[in-house]
Amino acid sequence: MTQFFAAISLILAGGVVSLVAARHHLFSRAAAALLISAGCVWGLVDAVAALTGSVTHAASFQYLNLFFLAFEMDALSAFFLAVIFFVCLMAAVYSFHYTADNKAFVKTAVTAFFFSILAVSMAMVVTAANIITFMLSWEMMSLSSFFLVIHSYEQKENRYAGFLYFVFSHVGAMFIFAGFAVIYTHTGSFGFTDVNTLTQGAKILAFVLFFIGFGSKAGVFPFHVWLPHAHPAAPSHISAVMSGVMIKTGIYGILRIYSLLELPAPVFGYLVVGAGAVSGILGVVYALGQTDIKRLLAYSSVENIGIILIGTGLGMIGVASKNPLMAVLGFSGALFHVLNHALFKSLLFMAAGMVVHQTGTRSMDALGGLLKTMRITGFSFVIGSVAICGLPPFNGFAGEFFIYLGGFKGIALDKIAFAFSVGAIISLAVIGGLALACFTRVLGIVFQGEPRTAAAQEKTESGATMLTSMGILAGGCVIVGVFPGWFFNLSVSAVSALHLGYARIPMAPFAQITSHITLGALVILVLVLAVAGVRLWFYRAKPVSRSGTWGCGFTRPTVKMQYTGASYAFEWCGFSARPPPSRNVIHQYPAGFRPPPGMTVGSMTLLSGIWNRGWSGRCSFCSTGCGGFSTGIFICISGIFYWPSFCCCFLYNRHGRSTIGHKKTWKV
Repeated sequence: MTQFFAAISLILAGGVVSLVAARHHLFSRAAAALLISAGCVWGLVDAVAALTGSVTHAASFQYLNLFFLAFEMDALSAFFLAVIFFVCLMAAVYSFHYTADNKAFVKTAVTAFFFSILAVSMAMVVTAANIITFMLSWEMMSLSSFFLVIHSYEQKENRYAGFLYFVFSHVGAMFIFAGFAVIYTHTGSFGFTDVNTLTQGAKILAFVLFFIGFGSKAGVFPFHVWLPHAHPAAPSHISAVMSGVMIKTGIYGILRIYSLLELPAPVFGYLVVGAGAVSGILGVVYALGQTDIKRLLAYSSVENIGIILIGTGLGMIGVASKNPLMAVLGFSGALFHVLNHALFKSLLFMAAGMVVHQTGTRSMDALGGLLKTMRITGFSFVIGSVAICGLPPFNGFAGEFFIYLGGFKGIALDKIAFAFSVGAIISLAVIGGLALACFTRVLGIVFQGEPRTAAAQEKTESGATMLTSMGILAGGCVIVGVFPGWFFNLSVSAVSALHLGYARIPMAPFAQITSHITLGALVILVLVLAVAGVRLWFYRAKPVSRSGTWGCGFTRPTVKMQYTGASYAFEWCGFSARPPPSRNVIHQYPAGFRPPPGMTVGSMTLLSGIWNRGWSGRCSFCSTGCGGFSTGIFICISGIFYWPSFCCCFLYNRHGRSTIGHKKTWKV
């Protein structure tokens, strides 16, 4: 493993040099970016070579004259290493211009130092070959990422995010340690070689402990609480690394422990599929209600971890049911989505980072119209959004397609396995539909329309390294989506390290499937390019003018007439609206209005409560007013009230006097 250790040494040297030369700001940033990037390239080449060559490397060193630090790189480790090194490479390149603040040169150097430790520790986690090495690497990863989360420690919310992340990281680590304690009690060894000799009861206990510990790091519901706080607090290139690869170390841990324990019982597959379905659906539902763009992306990571777990659970069910094709499709589809999510989620975080860097705000309701002035960022975000929704011809579709196939292979099974296979398919469909609603909302509010505040007016993109990283990741989403065959074969090679008991995984069916996907994606891509080319041809000699769009009868449209982040997600925000304790508030009718005939004060109070919750209330998701016409429609259909009551409330809303949680007492 000489190449591996040389690569991580170079990465670590980049962080140390940056810290030592902190006062020379330009040199410090350049050294960090160059050395970390060089180490990542070196490690990436070595990992891909090991993965394609199906070669296992091992090494060990004595530690404190008592223990041995043991490392092993098999196909599964090499797959995760390739993903880790590639995303860290893009983040290192991105960071050069992102951290170009001359006033914060010490903070920039410290961030580069802990970033290098994070990259090295993640690589050590996925190559650890005994308990001591794994826990040491895991703790390094948790602590380095904690210091990156509190990068902007001056802000109270960031300190709280760091505290929350620290607590969840170490509670999860205690569960992992307890799982290793169960293993050590039965084997008397720190190695992983005799784990399969545990009794059945010990295996079940160990797997549950490990699933909670690794699930906490991965952001599995309900252990996801730290994630929407920590990811927005960290710098954007660190958010990309944390969401793109760090939380995947939890997925690696689940897969590795599953393969070591050799668990044939289907109940573990049911557990993982159920956790994945809940995480996926609730993750995207919570994302729908966010108005903080980075917080939305953080919740979306919970959703995608759910998709990966669904594929993993289907693979476990396939193994238990002796259905090799279902097992390989489930596991390889999950690993393929690990790669795909690393690409498009890193792209989305970096594009969001450019927006935050230029506008100074993460609030979507303060943005708008950025596609006109930030074209590369906008189109990169469009590509990432289409990919994360699982639409062809981008990479998100290819990964989810194989998980779907694994679920369909499980339909032939009976009883409980059939039910969970159908549930997995339905969950994937629901997640995909909600994700589409979520990201059309982001694109429409942030990048289309008109600037809502001065923060979004006349903002342009800058930073060549930031744009380069986004361009490479966007290109990766297209290439993997259009030509998925080679990349999917890498995930199939990684599945071979799980020791599923299959002498040889048949590649012909997968080659045929991927060729069909490639052909379909190429047709779609060619059609899109052809339509764009024809349009350019016909408009080549015509003058182009700019004017305001039709205002639907309004002679003076304003930016306040656009959808907001809350109003677009109105119905979803109402999903968990929890009004604060009510208090009596005296309200007057708008001038010139009286109660409609037959309407009592009590009925007006009821109407106000119904309308206030849906029309202009505040919800626990977005903490902003939710606007929409559904309450008015409800009132008209129900026939409980006269139509003047709707008009009265509409005009009353225009006066801006309504708040949720108030018990209305109308003063006549």
